[in-house]
Amino acid sequence: GNISLFNFDSKPGSVGRIPKWAEKKYRVKVIAFDVEKEQPIRGADGFCIECKPGEPGEIIAQILNDPKFPTNVFDGYADKAATEKKILRDAFTLGDAWFRSGDLMRKDELGYFYFLDRIGDTYRWKGENVSTGEVAACITGFPGVADANVYGVAVPGFEGRCGMAALELDDADHFDLNALVAHLSANLPDYARPRFLRIQRHIEVTGTFKQRKVELVKEGFDPAMVADPLYFNDPAGKGVVALDTNLFQSIARGDVRV
Repeated sequence: GNISLFNFDSKPGSVGRIPKWAEKKYRVKVIAFDVEKEQPIRGADGFCIECKPGEPGEIIAQILNDPKFPTNVFDGYADKAATEKKILRDAFTLGDAWFRSGDLMRKDELGYFYFLDRIGDTYRWKGENVSTGEVAACITGFPGVADANVYGVAVPGFEGRCGMAALELDDADHFDLNALVAHLSANLPDYARPRFLRIQRHIEVTGTFKQRKVELVKEGFDPAMVADPLYFNDPAGKGVVALDTNLFQSIARGDVRV
């Protein structure tokens, strides 16, 4: 890619910023993004919309084949089709080209950038975008949770995807799921709290150490497809309950609120 950020002062939580004196040389923006369509949002004029401070969006950088701007060059890949997928054209003016990072970030009023998630990992529930990375960080901050893999699953009768978390616990036999839910309630908005929990012995990762999510999303919260213990975080105030076939069918019919 061609995105450069500077981290001179080690701002906690930030992945860096671009000093004012370098903004003309390092042309980086955060643009509004539709997580369901996985595409940038364009305004009535057909151009992309730059996010306001604090708003999440995709971070992009202008592509310039100009020796005066060596950091803005994007050579791409051997596969031309793969290269084209990473280029956003006519973003702010006709004929311009920008490198698509695939990263969702936000930029604060002081210019610091904060990583939120990879595109495809964020899901939408109850009209809100949910960052799996932020939810996973909240879960793993609770004592006894060794690792957490957060993703969205389809629920019949509902738009978007509902939150689910696969957990690797230090001691599953003595872990208090209700205490974890209380922790999430104190630190996350309602729409971001996972409704479904899956207990795994180990969180599986790919060869590049990324968590496997595709298989988990396909299996969802159906006990017939999942051998691991499943639980439902009941929003009606009943706490965490075991998710069996009867409860699954009740949720699928819409008899139980999610």
